[in-house]
Amino acid sequence: MKQPWIKNARFDGLYILAPPFVAMLIVWLLPERFKTTDEMPLIGWVSLVVLIDVAHVYSTLFRTYLNPVRFRQQRFLFLIIPLVCYLAGVLLHTMNGLWFWRCLAYLAVFHFVRQQYGFLRIYSRAEVQSAWMTRLDTFVIYSATLYPIIWWHLSPGRNFNWFVDGDFLQNEVDGLKTIATVVYWFALVLYVSKEIWLYRQRNEINGPRNLLVIGTATPWYLGIIQFNGDLAFTMLNVVSHGIPYIALIWVSDRPAKSYAKLQGWLLTPYSWLYFLGFLCLLAYLEEGLWDGLVWREHMVVFGWFRSLPTVTDPVVLAFLVPLLALPQMTHYVLDGFIWRRSNKL
Repeated sequence: MKQPWIKNARFDGLYILAPPFVAMLIVWLLPERFKTTDEMPLIGWVSLVVLIDVAHVYSTLFRTYLNPVRFRQQRFLFLIIPLVCYLAGVLLHTMNGLWFWRCLAYLAVFHFVRQQYGFLRIYSRAEVQSAWMTRLDTFVIYSATLYPIIWWHLSPGRNFNWFVDGDFLQNEVDGLKTIATVVYWFALVLYVSKEIWLYRQRNEINGPRNLLVIGTATPWYLGIIQFNGDLAFTMLNVVSHGIPYIALIWVSDRPAKSYAKLQGWLLTPYSWLYFLGFLCLLAYLEEGLWDGLVWREHMVVFGWFRSLPTVTDPVVLAFLVPLLALPQMTHYVLDGFIWRRSNKL
């Protein structure tokens, strides 16, 4: 069968399908303490959190606010969602700061899970399968992401969190964990059996879809269940999610396509460097504001923001924290709209 690449085998292989496997290789080579403790080296935090995780949030700009055609078509949506997100964030933070981070964490999980489902649908778009096979593929991709999250909720004592300590509700319930484990492995066995049957019957295999499933199930399992280290979890979580997302934005909404009238630097052979540099600059500025105004944890990286006042007043924080988190909240919510079939790649 003709393989359903988004762009081509080289691009998809390098930037969408390979990142989870590269992340797993790096984690395998890490010293043991990074797989079992909460130790996070500064260079790891900057590389993963700032330059990939936060940067990928801003890549959405090129499919929304910086895309003049799409912005005109969906102006109301693009303007109302940030407003609603901010007001909801202020309300939550006013009631309880932890509630705000908890809701943001679950919104982020939803976004991460749905991205894998979205890639599954893209790589299945040309397939002719029976309804039960399509449903099985969907069940497997959701199992690959949700089972580790369920296991995390039922296993207190992890050396990592999504945003802040306590953002997930956790309670050790061995019975539920056992049931979830059985369902998870049963789904994987069914999926493998289905793929073997398809190969024997039709002599065809969907390479990108299968690599996506493997590259989803394995890093999510290793990062959350097998290992208990902050760096290992962040590496597997962020690299597997952020790099493919940026690649998808680049191939579908890169600046050269959104701004065809700009014949200068945006259309040069180095436009991808300007694209990534723009994302990293915005990510650095955002994290600098976070560190200068709220966290004060990485002043060696954000020295330029040292002169900012540390905000401790609960009322001010209730308005400031949702404002600083607004790019993330908007990214999570808008992502549910901008990749629908009506918004073609």
